Amino acid sequence: MIEKTYPITEKLLANALKAAQSLFELLTIESDKLKQKIDPEAIANIAANKRELVAQLEQFTKQLGQVLATEQLSVGNEGVTKYLAKAGAAGIRVEGVWGSWAGLAKLSENCRALNEQNGASIALLSRHTQRSLQILRGKSPLAATYGPDGVTRNELFSHTLISV
Repeated sequence: MIEKTYPITEKLLANALKAAQSLFELLTIESDKLKQKIDPEAIANIAANKRELVAQLEQFTKQLGQVLATEQLSVGNEGVTKYLAKAGAAGIRVEGVWGSWAGLAKLSENCRALNEQNGASIALLSRHTQRSLQILRGKSPLAATYGPDGVTRNELFSHTLISV
């Protein structure tokens, strides 16, 4: 059976690797845009493209899961490792697919880390924007800080520029 599923797996991994590379490139562009002057339209376009690539990668995961299920293997690194070992034992040359799998795993880690950094940047920019709007509107937001006992306390800001 593995002789029939292996070409599918090989193509799936090649396509997933391309999608992951594209996602990493988009995340890098997003990171650069976040460090420069914010262009909301560019960030929105990047987000839409990221959603599309993530959907492709989710589809890959489902399809790979189906292939692994035909061999009674679990989805994940262990299942793929066993699958490739089984294919190698069947006389199939698996070196290229091993490389694709290892590259995909490493690229996925890099994408996750970069996405978390970008998310933190976006959250920080959003907080700054919200604070600026609150100051301009004359609203006094509550700031959550930690007291000496480690308990969160809300303190009222009193710095407003405009009072209506």
